[in-house]
Amino acid sequence: FLGIALVLTAVLAGCGGGGEVAATVVAGVYSDPAVDGDVAYDPVDITYTASHASGTGGTGSVWFGIDNGAVHTPEYAGFLDFPLDGSTGGDIVPSNATIVSADIEVFVTGVSYARTVPVFLDLVDITGSPSADFNSDYLAYRSLDFFSTDKDNYVRIDVTPLMREAQRLRRPHLQLRFLLDLSVSSGLVEIDDRGTVNSTRPLLTVEYY
Repeated sequence: FLGIALVLTAVLAGCGGGGEVAATVVAGVYSDPAVDGDVAYDPVDITYTASHASGTGGTGSVWFGIDNGAVHTPEYAGFLDFPLDGSTGGDIVPSNATIVSADIEVFVTGVSYARTVPVFLDLVDITGSPSADFNSDYLAYRSLDFFSTDKDNYVRIDVTPLMREAQRLRRPHLQLRFLLDLSVSSGLVEIDDRGTVNSTRPLLTVEYY
């Protein structure tokens, strides 16, 4: 999608037998692995530790959920940042665009400790402060489930309401947080976020006019 605008046309019939053409554009934006990452909350030491997907010490992954196999069973919040201004080489989504639809596609590399992992996907502002970002209020959210069968597969997630709210607020980025649903106490998901592998990088697709 990057660098290419796909123009789709739809003919709307007029009362007098004429018509007018409305065009929509499809934009593709990869997430920014320099901002993407996760924050691990240690409930015993009461500490928050941030890790980025790329850069010094980058993991190439984003985690969210509870790691029941680790000391102190830390809880992870995962973050993805999709620049809408083309600043990282992706397509531009104008701040005054009307959003028809939006979704993200992620490649799941691991699902552990549960067959079904219910999560909240929040629209947030990423500040760079681990504790603040882990606990910040959401601007909009949706719930969804990840499944053990998602491992080694692509998962497409509808984020249309979140994208519309980001546009309404004139946000230059779509910034998302994944958190385990509070109704459960186990389940850990890992998604691929290697900036050098476009085929499995998180991708935002937006249709707008």
